[in-house]
This record gives sequence, C-alpha cells and structure tokens, in this order.
Amino acid sequence: MKISRLIITSLLACSAAFMPMSGLRAATSSRIDPQALALLKRMSTTLGSTKSFTCRTEGILELPAVTGQFVTFFATGEISLKRPNKLMIRIGGDAPHFDFYYDGSSVSAYAPGTKVYSTLKAPPTMDAMLTGLKAETGMRFPTAPLLYSDPYAVLTRGLFSGVVVGSDVVDGVKCTHLAFRSPGVNWEIWIESSSRALPRRLATTFTDRPNFPRMMITFSSWNLNPWLLCDSGFVFHKPAKVQEIPFGSVLKSAKR
Repeated sequence: MKISRLIITSLLACSAAFMPMSGLRAATSSRIDPQALALLKRMSTTLGSTKSFTCRTEGILELPAVTGQFVTFFATGEISLKRPNKLMIRIGGDAPHFDFYYDGSSVSAYAPGTKVYSTLKAPPTMDAMLTGLKAETGMRFPTAPLLYSDPYAVLTRGLFSGVVVGSDVVDGVKCTHLAFRSPGVNWEIWIESSSRALPRRLATTFTDRPNFPRMMITFSSWNLNPWLLCDSGFVFHKPAKVQEIPFGSVLKSAKR
C-alpha cells in the first residue's frame, strides 16, 4: 500500500492525576502487574472475537498550530467495523471533519469541508491495512490498536510497565483503571468491570514528540451485534463536485 505521509487528527488526551503511591498495585519482580495484563487480555478477547461492532467517541486532543503552540480541540467520532476487512470512521466536532473508508481492497479519505478526496489500493486484511498505514505514512488512529484481530498483541508490544490504578466510573459505568508505559508513549485505559470488559476511556501522552502532546478518547454506545450495511456500505461513493487530490493532501486540507 503506497500512501503519502499523512498528518491526521487524533482523538486521545491524557488527564494528569495525582494520587498516593499506595493506591497503585505495582508488580514486585517485574514492572508489569499480571492482573493488569489479565484485564487487558479479557478486553482484547471481547473485541477480537466480535464479528462486528459500532461505537461513538468523544475526544480531547492537542495539535500544533502554525505558531508551534499546541492548541486544544474537542472531537467526536463514529466507528463501524465488520471483520475481516471493513471499516468506516467519521471524525467531527471541533476537529477538522474527516471520513475514512476501508472496503477490503482500497482505503479512501474524504474531507467534506474542502470537498476533496483520494482513494488508493490497500491490503486485503484489516491488520495489514492498519500496520501499513502507520508504517508507511506515520498516520495514527488512536483507536487503531483496538481494531486489530488481536488487540492484546498490539497493546503489549514493547510494554515495560503496567499497573492497576484502581476502580473508577466512566459515564455511569463501573470500570477498572489501568496505566501502562511503552517506548514513546505513556497510556491509560479504563475497562468495564462487567463480563464484556469493553474499553470506556483511553488516554495517552506521546513522550517521543516535542511538548509531549496529550490526547484522550471516551467510548460510548457500544453495540457488539449491530445491524450494519452490506459490504457496499463501506465503499466510498464520490459525491458530486468533489476534487481528487493526493492522499496526504486530503488530510492536510482537512486541517484548520
């Protein structure tokens, strides 16, 4: 999959929290608490074994302005996934509006505000598409690790610390709050305490970027047995009076 380098909005932020160290259940011999990994694994099993799902997102993100100062945006999103190779993501709110389609053979980017689009060939599996998108372009969907067939394998790659922070409530749902560190990123996840073990909040700080930008996303309206459109519903249909431009330029045009 040949895609130009992309600059795309993310939907995560991290809220700094100060709590006593006694509130953290740290590992003894290693720096990764086995209970934190077990909870992460249970969430991964739920998502990876689900043939399709939909959810809504609300996020806070920090993006660099032309002056170099990081400014804060509030974004909304919708995700529709149908395994093994169908995905549609819509981003809106304060963030530049942007639609992403993957139909199993191509990826399409569409910026409705500027009426430009691009469509390119893509690998035939979700995992290969997501990996290629990041490796070749630097594009990071903050929700991407949750979209793989095995989220656990992606989330634990390079992991060198992990703790169970404690119990919390996100939008009225009881959750377990976990915190992890990987090369270049500190991240936290709030997982439902129910048998579904769905993610309810995800936060990260990019420690490998200037000014350590932070992002946060909250998940709601999870549906693990949705009525989704047929496969053609994941195909980008070009609206009238839109211009085709290079893939990376579509994303740049969506920026403010």
